[in-house]
Amino acid sequence: MMEQRRIVELWERGEARVLVTVVRVEGSSYRRPGARLLLGDAGEYAGTISGGCLEAEVTRKAAWKVRDGAVVERYSTMFDDTAEVPYGLGCGGVVDLLLEPVQTAECAALLHAQQRALHADERSTVVTWLPGESKTLRRVVLNAAGEIVFASADLNEKKLACARGLLPGSEYEGRFVEEIRGPQRLFVFGAGDDAKPLVSMAAMMGWSVTAADGRQHLARRERFVEAARVVQIDPNDISVLQICAEDAVVVMTHSYEQDRALLRDLLPLAPRYLGLLGARHRSSLLVSEAAVLAGLTVQDCCERIWAPVGLDLGGDGPEAVALAVVAEVQAVCMGKLGASQRLSVEDVMRHVREGGVSRYLQTHCPADLVQ
Repeated sequence: MMEQRRIVELWERGEARVLVTVVRVEGSSYRRPGARLLLGDAGEYAGTISGGCLEAEVTRKAAWKVRDGAVVERYSTMFDDTAEVPYGLGCGGVVDLLLEPVQTAECAALLHAQQRALHADERSTVVTWLPGESKTLRRVVLNAAGEIVFASADLNEKKLACARGLLPGSEYEGRFVEEIRGPQRLFVFGAGDDAKPLVSMAAMMGWSVTAADGRQHLARRERFVEAARVVQIDPNDISVLQICAEDAVVVMTHSYEQDRALLRDLLPLAPRYLGLLGARHRSSLLVSEAAVLAGLTVQDCCERIWAPVGLDLGGDGPEAVALAVVAEVQAVCMGKLGASQRLSVEDVMRHVREGGVSRYLQTHCPADLVQ
């Protein structure tokens, strides 16, 4: 996602010449279909299409290759390749690259879709008819409702209807279909010092991060310069944030009462990732109480929450915790999570039997309370 930001920034400066997209991979490859490289006027570029082995060659020849329009070029990544495909690069596969000049309506439509995804969180489906054998590049951009945002001039109604039925990520002969979506949204509840590295690392991933806290002296822009938003909120009313099912949330206020209030409202929303900072005993008590307040079973809550938060990567301190949390959020959101240390129903019930909620209830300084 950070690459997408850099590509859009380079394009917005008006200094781009050629857009390169991985449209097909056979065998092993460092990047997957949809990876992009945008080449600038002065030799600079944003994004990557390989582990660094293709960029120099493509950068050197791209402007010449698109002198007559968009083309698809095939590159081998085999060590001992004997086919008429350039560059045995050692990754073990073959990649097809679409090279297109930026100064076309089709390329502008694609980059506009990426811009809208970043700045307005608008999702688009883009269908590209690949050039080749006297065929020119054509493209249609559909919004989330399936409405046409852009279509090449020579696309007839039959092709437009066909485009609406194509699925992003599927492979079609002569066509490349992809979904353009905004950055992963992460909401961090709690603006203490330990939230700073979490916000910073998440921002480095290209995510859109909101830091929220009820304490005015902590919820300040200068403390979280990388965040998209820094918000002072009432822990008993988070509706203003409009959290949805595709979002990721981390609760780390260090206040038992505030965590409980937040979980009461967050658990019914069932965000894609909901992490709770704290020891297993404390988290178990919170889950048991929040379940009652939210009208959910403990089983429901355990299935919706990741506690203790973060993968068990080892290490100590705010930075190590932040790394563990970002890694777990990434894995969950990409559907790649293996083993985790999340609570089970048995954990919760065992810790509840041990009791001890009072140790987590704190007396707040009046200055910390939301006015």
